[in-house]
Amino acid sequence: MSQIRQDLTTQEWVIIASERARRPRQFAEKKPPQLPEYEPSCPFCPGNEKMTPPEVSALRNKGRANQPGWRVRVVPNKFPALSPISRKREPERKLLDGFFRLMEGAGKHEVLIETPKHNQLIPELSYRQAEEMVLMLRDRYRALRELEYIRVIVIFKNQGIRAGTSIVHPHWQIVATPIVPQSLRRRLAVATRYWDDNGGCLYCDLIEAESKSGQRVIEEDNDFIVFQPFASRSPFETWILLKEHSACFGHLSDRQAKALGRTLKRTLTRLYKVLDHFDYNIVIYTAPIRDEEEEYFHWYLRIVPRLSMIAGFEIGSGIFINTALPEETAKVVRRVKI
Repeated sequence: MSQIRQDLTTQEWVIIASERARRPRQFAEKKPPQLPEYEPSCPFCPGNEKMTPPEVSALRNKGRANQPGWRVRVVPNKFPALSPISRKREPERKLLDGFFRLMEGAGKHEVLIETPKHNQLIPELSYRQAEEMVLMLRDRYRALRELEYIRVIVIFKNQGIRAGTSIVHPHWQIVATPIVPQSLRRRLAVATRYWDDNGGCLYCDLIEAESKSGQRVIEEDNDFIVFQPFASRSPFETWILLKEHSACFGHLSDRQAKALGRTLKRTLTRLYKVLDHFDYNIVIYTAPIRDEEEEYFHWYLRIVPRLSMIAGFEIGSGIFINTALPEETAKVVRRVKI
Protein backbone atom coordinates (compact mmCIF):
# COMPACT_ATOMS: atom_id res chain seq x y z
CA MET A 1 0.00 0.00 0.00
CA SER A 2 1.14 3.55 -0.69
CA GLN A 3 2.32 5.83 2.11
CA ILE A 4 1.82 9.56 2.56
CA ARG A 5 4.90 11.01 4.24
CA GLN A 6 5.55 14.53 5.50
CA ASP A 7 8.72 16.49 4.83
CA LEU A 8 9.36 18.03 8.24
CA THR A 9 11.48 20.82 6.74
CA THR A 10 8.58 22.20 4.66
CA GLN A 11 5.56 20.43 6.22
CA GLU A 12 4.57 19.38 2.70
CA TRP A 13 3.24 15.89 1.98
CA VAL A 14 4.64 13.36 -0.48
CA ILE A 15 3.02 10.17 -1.74
CA ILE A 16 5.34 7.16 -1.83
CA ALA A 17 3.56 4.90 -4.31
CA SER A 18 5.77 1.84 -3.99
CA GLU A 19 3.34 -0.46 -5.82
CA ARG A 20 3.97 1.63 -8.96
CA ALA A 21 7.72 1.43 -8.51
CA ARG A 22 10.36 0.05 -10.77
CA ARG A 23 13.20 -1.79 -9.10
CA PRO A 24 16.00 0.67 -8.19
CA ARG A 25 18.28 -0.66 -10.94
CA GLN A 26 15.53 -0.14 -13.54
CA PHE A 27 15.79 3.64 -13.21
CA ALA A 28 19.06 3.62 -15.16
CA GLU A 29 18.98 5.78 -18.28
CA LYS A 30 20.47 4.91 -21.64
CA LYS A 31 23.89 6.49 -22.00
CA PRO A 32 23.98 9.25 -24.66
CA PRO A 33 26.66 9.50 -27.37
CA GLN A 34 30.12 10.35 -26.05
CA LEU A 35 30.87 14.07 -26.09
CA PRO A 36 34.25 15.42 -27.24
CA GLU A 37 36.73 16.87 -24.77
CA TYR A 38 36.71 20.11 -26.77
CA GLU A 39 33.85 21.64 -28.75
CA PRO A 40 34.81 24.53 -31.08
CA SER A 41 31.41 26.22 -30.78
CA CYS A 42 31.20 25.98 -26.97
CA PRO A 43 31.73 29.33 -25.17
CA PHE A 44 32.94 27.53 -22.03
CA CYS A 45 35.77 25.57 -23.69
CA PRO A 46 39.38 26.85 -23.44
CA GLY A 47 40.36 29.02 -26.39
CA ASN A 48 36.83 30.43 -26.65
CA GLU A 49 37.14 32.87 -23.76
CA LYS A 50 36.17 35.81 -26.02
CA MET A 51 32.73 34.20 -26.42
CA THR A 52 31.90 35.01 -22.79
CA PRO A 53 31.93 38.29 -20.85
CA PRO A 54 35.28 38.98 -19.13
CA GLU A 55 35.91 36.63 -16.22
CA VAL A 56 35.42 37.81 -12.64
CA SER A 57 37.55 35.08 -11.08
CA ALA A 58 39.61 32.05 -12.08
CA LEU A 59 42.08 29.45 -10.85
CA ARG A 60 44.92 29.06 -13.35
CA ASN A 61 47.89 26.90 -14.22
CA LYS A 62 49.20 29.54 -16.62
CA GLY A 63 48.18 32.44 -18.81
CA ARG A 64 46.49 35.74 -18.17
CA ALA A 65 42.84 36.55 -17.52
CA ASN A 66 40.45 35.57 -20.31
CA GLN A 67 42.99 33.23 -21.87
CA PRO A 68 43.41 29.44 -21.77
CA GLY A 69 45.24 27.86 -18.85
CA TRP A 70 42.45 28.03 -16.27
CA ARG A 71 41.20 25.18 -14.08
CA VAL A 72 38.01 26.85 -12.78
CA ARG A 73 36.55 30.00 -14.32
CA VAL A 74 33.72 32.35 -13.30
CA VAL A 75 32.08 34.74 -15.76
CA PRO A 76 28.95 36.89 -15.75
CA ASN A 77 26.03 35.17 -17.43
CA LYS A 78 25.80 36.52 -20.98
CA PHE A 79 22.01 36.46 -20.74
CA PRO A 80 21.43 37.27 -17.04
CA ALA A 81 18.15 36.82 -15.24
CA LEU A 82 19.11 39.85 -13.10
CA SER A 83 21.45 42.78 -13.76
CA PRO A 84 23.56 44.85 -11.32
CA ILE A 85 22.67 48.37 -10.21
CA SER A 86 24.52 50.90 -8.07
CA ARG A 87 25.22 49.45 -4.63
CA LYS A 88 24.28 52.81 -3.12
CA ARG A 89 20.55 52.32 -3.57
CA GLU A 90 17.88 49.70 -3.06
CA PRO A 91 15.92 48.36 -6.07
CA GLU A 92 12.83 50.49 -6.53
CA ARG A 93 9.44 48.89 -5.84
CA LYS A 94 6.32 50.15 -7.62
CA LEU A 95 2.61 49.51 -7.98
CA LEU A 96 1.37 49.30 -11.54
CA ASP A 97 -2.20 50.59 -12.00
CA GLY A 98 -2.34 50.92 -8.23
CA PHE A 99 -2.49 47.15 -7.75
CA PHE A 100 0.20 45.08 -9.49
CA ARG A 101 3.52 45.02 -7.63
CA LEU A 102 6.85 45.03 -9.45
CA MET A 103 10.47 46.04 -8.93
CA GLU A 104 13.66 46.38 -10.91
CA GLY A 105 15.32 43.15 -11.97
CA ALA A 106 18.39 43.95 -9.88
CA GLY A 107 21.01 41.45 -8.87
CA LYS A 108 23.92 39.46 -10.28
CA HIS A 109 24.00 36.28 -12.31
CA GLU A 110 27.28 34.39 -12.66
CA VAL A 111 28.38 31.11 -14.24
CA LEU A 112 31.05 28.90 -12.66
CA ILE A 113 32.73 26.64 -15.24
CA GLU A 114 34.05 23.78 -13.14
CA THR A 115 36.33 22.13 -15.70
CA PRO A 116 38.05 23.05 -18.99
CA LYS A 117 36.91 19.71 -20.47
CA HIS A 118 33.62 19.81 -22.36
CA ASN A 119 32.72 16.24 -21.38
CA GLN A 120 34.03 15.96 -17.81
CA LEU A 121 31.30 15.34 -15.22
CA ILE A 122 31.76 15.74 -11.46
CA PRO A 123 32.40 12.00 -10.84
CA GLU A 124 35.27 12.25 -13.34
CA LEU A 125 36.93 15.22 -11.60
CA SER A 126 39.97 14.61 -9.45
CA TYR A 127 39.51 15.22 -5.75
CA ARG A 128 41.57 18.38 -6.13
CA GLN A 129 39.26 19.64 -8.88
CA ALA A 130 36.18 18.87 -6.78
CA GLU A 131 37.69 20.74 -3.83
CA GLU A 132 38.54 23.79 -5.96
CA MET A 133 35.05 23.82 -7.43
CA VAL A 134 33.42 24.12 -3.98
CA LEU A 135 36.02 26.60 -2.75
CA MET A 136 35.22 28.84 -5.71
CA LEU A 137 31.46 28.53 -5.12
CA ARG A 138 32.00 29.59 -1.53
CA ASP A 139 34.28 32.48 -2.50
CA ARG A 140 31.76 33.81 -5.02
CA TYR A 141 29.06 33.62 -2.36
CA ARG A 142 31.24 35.73 -0.06
CA ALA A 143 31.93 38.26 -2.80
CA LEU A 144 28.31 38.66 -3.92
CA ARG A 145 26.92 39.01 -0.40
CA GLU A 146 28.79 42.30 -0.09
CA LEU A 147 26.35 44.00 -2.47
CA GLU A 148 24.12 46.06 -0.19
CA TYR A 149 20.84 45.31 -1.96
CA ILE A 150 21.30 41.52 -2.11
CA ARG A 151 19.12 39.44 0.22
CA VAL A 152 19.66 35.85 -0.96
CA ILE A 153 22.23 34.00 -3.06
CA VAL A 154 20.94 30.97 -4.94
CA ILE A 155 23.53 28.42 -6.09
CA PHE A 156 22.43 25.67 -8.44
CA LYS A 157 23.51 23.28 -11.18
CA ASN A 158 21.43 21.98 -14.08
CA GLN A 159 22.90 18.82 -15.60
CA GLY A 160 21.18 17.52 -18.71
CA ILE A 161 18.24 18.49 -20.90
CA ARG A 162 15.57 17.27 -18.45
CA ALA A 163 17.18 19.42 -15.77
CA GLY A 164 16.96 22.56 -17.90
CA THR A 165 20.52 22.99 -19.11
CA SER A 166 21.07 25.05 -22.25
CA ILE A 167 24.86 24.59 -22.56
CA VAL A 168 26.24 21.05 -22.33
CA HIS A 169 29.64 22.02 -20.90
CA PRO A 170 29.42 21.35 -17.12
CA HIS A 171 28.79 24.49 -15.08
CA TRP A 172 27.04 25.99 -12.07
CA GLN A 173 25.00 29.17 -11.83
CA ILE A 174 25.02 31.69 -8.98
CA VAL A 175 22.18 34.22 -8.76
CA ALA A 176 22.22 37.01 -6.18
CA THR A 177 18.70 38.40 -5.69
CA PRO A 178 17.17 41.39 -3.85
CA ILE A 179 14.21 39.27 -2.68
CA VAL A 180 13.77 36.17 -0.51
CA PRO A 181 11.93 33.45 -2.51
CA GLN A 182 8.74 32.06 -0.97
CA SER A 183 10.06 28.50 -1.08
CA LEU A 184 12.96 29.56 1.15
CA ARG A 185 10.68 31.65 3.38
CA ARG A 186 8.59 28.53 3.97
CA ARG A 187 11.65 26.57 5.05
CA LEU A 188 12.67 29.42 7.34
CA ALA A 189 9.16 29.65 8.84
CA VAL A 190 9.00 25.91 9.52
CA ALA A 191 12.48 25.92 11.06
CA THR A 192 11.61 28.94 13.21
CA ARG A 193 8.43 27.28 14.49
CA TYR A 194 10.36 24.11 15.29
CA TRP A 195 12.94 26.15 17.21
CA ASP A 196 10.19 27.89 19.18
CA ASP A 197 8.46 24.58 19.99
CA ASN A 198 11.52 22.44 20.69
CA GLY A 199 14.37 24.81 21.54
CA GLY A 200 16.70 23.38 18.92
CA CYS A 201 17.54 23.24 15.21
CA LEU A 202 15.22 21.11 13.09
CA TYR A 203 18.05 20.13 10.75
CA CYS A 204 20.45 19.17 13.55
CA ASP A 205 17.71 16.93 14.95
CA LEU A 206 17.09 15.55 11.46
CA ILE A 207 20.78 14.68 11.13
CA GLU A 208 20.65 12.86 14.48
CA ALA A 209 17.48 10.97 13.53
CA GLU A 210 18.75 9.90 10.11
CA SER A 211 22.11 8.87 11.54
CA LYS A 212 20.41 6.83 14.27
CA SER A 213 18.04 5.15 11.81
CA GLY A 214 20.70 4.49 9.18
CA GLN A 215 18.13 3.17 6.71
CA ARG A 216 18.45 6.09 4.31
CA VAL A 217 22.09 7.05 4.98
CA ILE A 218 24.53 6.67 2.09
CA GLU A 219 27.65 7.82 3.91
CA GLU A 220 28.63 9.72 7.03
CA ASP A 221 31.90 11.06 8.41
CA ASN A 222 32.98 13.70 10.90
CA ASP A 223 31.96 16.57 8.60
CA PHE A 224 28.98 15.52 6.48
CA ILE A 225 26.06 13.13 6.34
CA VAL A 226 24.56 12.04 3.00
CA PHE A 227 21.08 10.52 2.93
CA GLN A 228 17.94 10.13 0.87
CA PRO A 229 15.20 11.93 2.81
CA PHE A 230 12.22 10.17 4.40
CA ALA A 231 9.75 12.15 2.25
CA SER A 232 11.77 12.23 -0.97
CA ARG A 233 9.90 14.00 -3.76
CA SER A 234 11.57 11.96 -6.49
CA PRO A 235 13.47 8.67 -6.81
CA PHE A 236 17.04 8.85 -5.53
CA GLU A 237 16.70 12.43 -4.21
CA THR A 238 19.78 12.94 -2.02
CA TRP A 239 20.74 15.53 0.61
CA ILE A 240 24.17 16.47 1.94
CA LEU A 241 24.24 18.23 5.33
CA LEU A 242 27.14 19.66 7.30
CA LYS A 243 27.01 18.07 10.74
CA GLU A 244 28.29 21.19 12.46
CA HIS A 245 25.44 23.68 12.81
CA SER A 246 25.66 26.52 10.28
CA ALA A 247 22.95 28.59 8.60
CA CYS A 248 25.21 29.94 5.85
CA PHE A 249 27.03 28.13 3.05
CA GLY A 250 29.50 31.01 2.94
CA HIS A 251 30.71 30.19 6.45
CA LEU A 252 32.41 26.98 5.30
CA SER A 253 36.06 26.83 6.29
CA ASP A 254 38.62 25.84 3.67
CA ARG A 255 38.81 22.37 5.20
CA GLN A 256 35.04 21.94 5.20
CA ALA A 257 34.70 23.24 1.63
CA LYS A 258 37.28 20.74 0.42
CA ALA A 259 35.53 17.96 2.35
CA LEU A 260 32.23 18.92 0.68
CA GLY A 261 33.86 18.73 -2.75
CA ARG A 262 35.09 15.20 -2.03
CA THR A 263 31.73 14.16 -0.57
CA LEU A 264 29.79 15.51 -3.56
CA LYS A 265 32.12 13.73 -5.99
CA ARG A 266 31.70 10.41 -4.14
CA THR A 267 27.93 10.80 -3.90
CA LEU A 268 27.47 11.53 -7.60
CA THR A 269 29.87 8.70 -8.48
CA ARG A 270 27.63 6.29 -6.57
CA LEU A 271 24.49 7.65 -8.23
CA TYR A 272 26.03 7.39 -11.71
CA LYS A 273 27.05 3.78 -11.08
CA VAL A 274 23.45 2.91 -10.18
CA LEU A 275 21.64 5.11 -12.70
CA ASP A 276 24.27 4.97 -15.49
CA HIS A 277 23.47 8.31 -17.10
CA PHE A 278 20.88 10.66 -15.62
CA ASP A 279 19.91 14.30 -15.64
CA TYR A 280 19.76 16.13 -12.32
CA ASN A 281 19.60 19.44 -10.49
CA ILE A 282 21.66 20.48 -7.49
CA VAL A 283 20.48 23.32 -5.26
CA ILE A 284 22.18 24.77 -2.18
CA TYR A 285 19.66 26.11 0.33
CA THR A 286 21.31 28.75 2.49
CA ALA A 287 19.94 31.43 4.81
CA PRO A 288 19.20 34.96 3.59
CA ILE A 289 22.07 37.39 4.12
CA ARG A 290 20.39 38.98 7.16
CA ASP A 291 19.84 35.57 8.79
CA GLU A 292 23.30 34.09 8.32
CA GLU A 293 24.03 33.97 12.06
CA GLU A 294 20.66 32.56 13.15
CA GLU A 295 20.48 29.30 15.07
CA TYR A 296 17.17 28.03 13.71
CA PHE A 297 18.23 27.36 10.08
CA HIS A 298 20.83 24.99 8.66
CA TRP A 299 22.13 25.13 5.05
CA TYR A 300 22.12 21.98 2.95
CA LEU A 301 22.77 20.68 -0.57
CA ARG A 302 20.02 18.83 -2.44
CA ILE A 303 20.49 16.56 -5.48
CA VAL A 304 17.29 15.92 -7.48
CA PRO A 305 17.60 13.29 -10.25
CA ARG A 306 15.19 13.95 -13.12
CA LEU A 307 13.87 10.41 -13.45
CA SER A 308 10.15 11.21 -13.50
CA MET A 309 7.91 13.91 -14.91
CA ILE A 310 5.75 16.39 -13.02
CA ALA A 311 2.16 15.82 -14.19
CA GLY A 312 -1.33 17.17 -13.56
CA PHE A 313 -1.72 15.78 -10.05
CA GLU A 314 1.49 17.42 -8.84
CA ILE A 315 0.59 20.72 -10.52
CA GLY A 316 -2.96 20.69 -9.21
CA SER A 317 -2.26 19.52 -5.66
CA GLY A 318 1.34 20.48 -4.96
CA ILE A 319 1.80 16.89 -3.73
CA PHE A 320 4.59 14.91 -5.39
CA ILE A 321 4.33 11.19 -6.17
CA ASN A 322 7.54 9.24 -5.69
CA THR A 323 7.51 5.68 -7.06
CA ALA A 324 10.55 4.48 -5.11
CA LEU A 325 11.06 3.93 -1.40
CA PRO A 326 14.08 5.95 -0.23
CA GLU A 327 15.01 3.09 2.12
CA GLU A 328 15.39 0.78 -0.90
CA THR A 329 17.19 3.24 -3.18
CA ALA A 330 19.55 4.32 -0.39
CA LYS A 331 20.47 0.68 0.25
CA VAL A 332 21.40 0.20 -3.41
CA VAL A 333 23.46 3.41 -3.56
CA ARG A 334 25.14 2.73 -0.20
CA ARG A 335 26.42 -0.65 -1.42
CA VAL A 336 28.21 0.84 -4.43
CA LYS A 337 31.97 0.53 -4.14
CA ILE A 338 33.99 3.56 -5.20
